[in-house]
Amino acid sequence: MDFVKELQDLRNLDWTDTKAAPGTPGCFLKAYEEKDGQKYYYKLSNYDSCRGVFGHECVNELIVSRLLDILKVEHLPYQLIHAVISIDGQETETYMTRSAGFRKERERKQPLDIYYELNRRKDEKPLDFVRRMGWADYFNRMMAVDYLICNRDRHGANIEILADEYDAARPAPLFDHGLSLLFSCYFDTAEMQKFDVFADRPVQSFIGSKSLEYNLRFLPVDQRIFGGTLEESHRDGLLGDLDTVLPKECLDKIWEMIWGRWNRYVQICNQK
Repeated sequence: MDFVKELQDLRNLDWTDTKAAPGTPGCFLKAYEEKDGQKYYYKLSNYDSCRGVFGHECVNELIVSRLLDILKVEHLPYQLIHAVISIDGQETETYMTRSAGFRKERERKQPLDIYYELNRRKDEKPLDFVRRMGWADYFNRMMAVDYLICNRDRHGANIEILADEYDAARPAPLFDHGLSLLFSCYFDTAEMQKFDVFADRPVQSFIGSKSLEYNLRFLPVDQRIFGGTLEESHRDGLLGDLDTVLPKECLDKIWEMIWGRWNRYVQICNQK
């Protein structure tokens, strides 16, 4: 079950760990807990001391997680939880994501930007580096996914490399997709209705260019890179149970974005 609708009491979580939200006012709060030897990670949508928790980045994480299941892309599964929490002594009812750790035993993780600086050749660009490392398929899928969801935040620390004690390295499953879809509209219905789902918005992108659409040029043509295919019938599976969390205008626009961008991706890259 990836969506826990029944209100949970998670006032025990400690939200003192913060992460700045690039390009948005506020920050993302994180919490951790360990159960039966497994570490779990919790993250809220945007937060500031005046408005409390606001936005819907956490819902985006669930939607993208479902999309990646359909496309059969390795990723960190997210669970959306409806809960009451306590921040600085103030109780609030909100939604959050929960995920489990993805490192195998004895693996260590390192952000891609740091790994690249330590291991690149002279004058080697990030895209050339990951191709040399044998990770082209992984990054082809990542760039295609980021185009589909209009992900504006794939900086070098939002991609991790996992290495074992023998220094055998692999990219971590895709994670952290909150600043995507309609995140910048928050719950402004007018903004949602006029939102251009095909606009090539400025992005933080460590691999490729700062244009998601231009990045499609780096993808192979006539070569399928996803294990699954998106169909119109998938709409309900992606969004059908989220009508109590997001307004209809937002859900409609999110589907318009994902389905429209999927068809443009297929047309440009001749992939399905």
